[in-house]
Amino acid sequence: MAAENSKQFWKRSAKLPGSIQPVYGAQHPPLDPRLTKNFIKERSKVNTVPLKSKKASSFHEFARNTSDAWDIGDDEEEDFSSPAFQTVNSKVALATAAQVLENHSKLRVKPERSQSTTSDVPASYKVIKSSSDAQLSRNSSDTCLRNPLHKQQSLPLRPIIPLVARISDQNASGAPPMTVREKTRLEKFRQLLSSHNTDLDELRKCSWPGVPREVRPVTWRLLSGYLPANTERRKLTLQRKREEYFGFIEQYYDSRNEEHHQDTYRQIHIDIPRTNPLIPLFQQPLVQEIFERILFIWAIRHPASGYVQGINDLVTPFFVVFLSEYVEEDVENFDVTNLSQDMLRSIEADSFWCMSKLLDGIQDNYTFAQPGIQKKVKALEELVSRIDEQVHNHFRRYEVEYLQFAFRWMNNLLMRELPLRCTIRLWDTYQSEPEGFSHFHLYVCAAFLIKWRKEILDEEDFQGLLMLLQNLPTIHWGNEEIGLLLAEAYRLKYMFADAPNHYRR
Repeated sequence: MAAENSKQFWKRSAKLPGSIQPVYGAQHPPLDPRLTKNFIKERSKVNTVPLKSKKASSFHEFARNTSDAWDIGDDEEEDFSSPAFQTVNSKVALATAAQVLENHSKLRVKPERSQSTTSDVPASYKVIKSSSDAQLSRNSSDTCLRNPLHKQQSLPLRPIIPLVARISDQNASGAPPMTVREKTRLEKFRQLLSSHNTDLDELRKCSWPGVPREVRPVTWRLLSGYLPANTERRKLTLQRKREEYFGFIEQYYDSRNEEHHQDTYRQIHIDIPRTNPLIPLFQQPLVQEIFERILFIWAIRHPASGYVQGINDLVTPFFVVFLSEYVEEDVENFDVTNLSQDMLRSIEADSFWCMSKLLDGIQDNYTFAQPGIQKKVKALEELVSRIDEQVHNHFRRYEVEYLQFAFRWMNNLLMRELPLRCTIRLWDTYQSEPEGFSHFHLYVCAAFLIKWRKEILDEEDFQGLLMLLQNLPTIHWGNEEIGLLLAEAYRLKYMFADAPNHYRR
């Protein structure tokens, strides 16, 4: 009976235990999903019987298909020469296991060799069908062990980009920090910003393709409506608004200990350590205290919505941009205790006022029942059904609701989907575009979804689709990818924004 169960298990399982799977996480960037997916599919074709056409799967079905996985006996107790076990050679399996342990020990001793990818996997890791195959696999694995790992052929690796450092000057293709064109653009910005009355319309046009890092802080203040266009009024305005903010601190911050504010303060206190947990800058106690004050004062001054989870993320781009005004080095690892008290107060107040200006345009996203987000998700569904009916029908077939993945896209403005450097570049355009954070964001989300149409259509079950949509591999994205995304979003807006008959069915 055990042998029969084992035979059924190995025949039924398309993917053997321990098969390589793509891991999508912030600490472990995924490989190119197209290459990884093809690699896995080729492996899964080995020694498998044709499977039934896939339907929307469930956890219970998965559990039923693998319930006999642990019923297989030990190698010593089973007759591996029987036909039931022709697909597995125990000696080869043991040899392969020993090689895996040896390789891992070598990798631990020499971590610089860990850049090899899935193409470096020796052939002996496959299930062996015959003795001749076993001999071939041994020869290939011996060759792999004799050759240094760094000399083996591997998939091309993309350059590692700092999360937030020198964001506007760097893209995923590894372009030089400053080209002639970028120097010309920077000079154009400086001329605009230094004129007696800055032409805001012209500034928006220049900012749409991205703002140079050197002038981004003052440009964001102007585009958000925090600073006046007149250069003579800017210094007094900044001084007055910063004093006003710290007046709010003196007036309201002590009330965080009062009973009717306990729930708000407690939720803020919980969310702040979760804000960009992998960037050291945001784990510093002084930075977390600044965020705590900003969010609490905003919640007190906006009782219609109060504090809602997700608002904490919206502070981070402003904080990084205004911090970069005082820091030349990589801000992601910068110790803010090296700054003076006046500098920190300026960064805090400016972050508060610019975040407030942003939220004024999307506050219905955070009021009771969050009706703004509900409307935007519904609009996204209607838009996708018009621009890519195949993707839309694929979601319907496997019962994937747009709210299950797009709610976060609207609530956090794609900040959980993109590296912080990409968010800052995206916000250059959002602040240049009329109603960028509310209206244009819808088309960016549609373009972002269709960007992954091939990967979406390759997934043929509910769990796979949601795992993909909630862990999209964008860790290597930079200015180039964001530029293409924005161009596609602009095209969609041009086609559908003023054409309601095309927008709805």
